[in-house]
Amino acid sequence: MKNEITIGLLGFGVVGGGVATILHDHQDDLSYKLGVPVKIKKVLVKDTTKKRDTALAPETFTTDYDAIIDDPSIDLIVEVMGGTTEAKQAIERALRAGKGVVTANKDVMAESGFELLKLADENKCDLFYEASVGGGIPLIRTLEDGLASDRIRALTGIVNGTTNFILTKMKLEKKTYEEALAEATELGFAESDPSADVDGIDAARKMVILASLAFSTEVHMDDVFVRGMDVIQDGDLELAEHFGYTVKMAGSAKKDEDGIEVAVEPVFIQNSHPLASVNNEFNAVYVYGDAVGETMFYGPGAGSLPTATSVTGDVIAACRNLLLGVNGKRVHAPQFTCEVKNDSQIIGRYFHRISIKDQVGVLTNLSAIYSRHGASIATVVQPEGKQNVGVDLIMITHHISRQQHQDIMQDLQHAPEVNKVISYYRVEGENR
Repeated sequence: MKNEITIGLLGFGVVGGGVATILHDHQDDLSYKLGVPVKIKKVLVKDTTKKRDTALAPETFTTDYDAIIDDPSIDLIVEVMGGTTEAKQAIERALRAGKGVVTANKDVMAESGFELLKLADENKCDLFYEASVGGGIPLIRTLEDGLASDRIRALTGIVNGTTNFILTKMKLEKKTYEEALAEATELGFAESDPSADVDGIDAARKMVILASLAFSTEVHMDDVFVRGMDVIQDGDLELAEHFGYTVKMAGSAKKDEDGIEVAVEPVFIQNSHPLASVNNEFNAVYVYGDAVGETMFYGPGAGSLPTATSVTGDVIAACRNLLLGVNGKRVHAPQFTCEVKNDSQIIGRYFHRISIKDQVGVLTNLSAIYSRHGASIATVVQPEGKQNVGVDLIMITHHISRQQHQDIMQDLQHAPEVNKVISYYRVEGENR
């Protein structure tokens, strides 16, 4: 029986510092729950001379990977260094050395998760990654354990706090996109280069992880339909509010007999849906299961201590497995082949905002385009305008395929009555 668990911590940034704080401040609780203390023996950093506000002794810090990975007394590796290439290599080295790994790295898990999980299986050690999605929200553990007996049919959620903060400020405080982004950056919710967030890449990586786990299949980034925040035009948020919707940068993953569909894009969510009221930097994921029905998981999607809480939760799970001698016993191989739907199989409702010439017969001609593609229109709104001056035309469709929607968009862009297609959105949250 081991009398303590020792940890090698790779990285000491915002999350790494939070992990060290929790392990230090909650040591009595951890020792009680596990029966042995959990100690950080070594921490990998780039500069050992940097001054740090921590209870860890200076000799704990090292710039040498080997001093951690090759140390036989270190039981568990916690990777919170970020990035992809070095982090992946470090995880691989640790697993090959037979050490369990806890990581918060969504980039690595989205791109190489199945490869690394297979490596963990081969070397009979654990790889936990709760903090890679949802910050402090226990989504991975819920899907792996709490809902393991159910069949998950869909997940819809807000999985990026930066974009949700920006949209909240734009809607509630009428700030411009630039003003909201500047505030998010100042408060630490956005990186100096926010492109991964606002372009939808960050959320897409998280949806790859969630969809793969929920549907027990191997989903890749190329399988995800992605649209960024740059498609949101002036006046769109106000129009959404007028029609009873809220614009959210949402991720969705759905599965039925035709296959799976995964998307990240700004959508119109009906105001009566719980996701519409999730504001600021908070995340929330709505899960639909055959048996459980509808459940929602809500909480802080980022931040030092919330994310570190998820990391240390994985640390406890890995420590328990080590103490019980059952590490490396989880089944990670996907159960199903990934069958991704084509655009003709993906069904939804769409909001179309079109600038048209204010002339007699325009509405009739444009309605004919929808009819030609088999699309039924649920709502048509044409504000009054001056003769020969462009005005907005709003069309909200009944359920159509993404292919029908794309064909309609193409025809509208070439129609002589249309000045331009201003914006379009998928409508979510109406089939609760």
